[in-house]
Amino acid sequence: MRHAACRCGALRAECSGEPVRVSVCHCHDCQRRTGSAFSAQARFPAAAVIMEGEARTYTHIADSGNKGRFHFCPACGSTIAYEIDAMPGLIAIPFGALAGTDLPPPVYSIYESRKADWVSIVGDGVEHLD
Repeated sequence: MRHAACRCGALRAECSGEPVRVSVCHCHDCQRRTGSAFSAQARFPAAAVIMEGEARTYTHIADSGNKGRFHFCPACGSTIAYEIDAMPGLIAIPFGALAGTDLPPPVYSIYESRKADWVSIVGDGVEHLD
């Protein structure tokens, strides 16, 4: 069981089992959402994620045309989970919400054409996609 929480602790998620996909994304939307050079997330089957607390949802159409629904805490603004139409049935939990949780390394690095020059995603078996 992995526990995710927003910054103030009012919104939480429990994730059972192992993530089915661990990735980093360098797209501009993820950079803006995280306030960082890239995002890192673990995706779990929707049935394996239980959210507790009040959440607000922001829906966004990405450059790819896919719709994403981002669930965040109305008190502190932290995104705790999101879903994208391109991966139905999966819920992504940002690494930051899982702070202090042991997670496997990413196996996908996507939108690498938008990756900052100083970022290097390394490891055995990492797929580098654009």
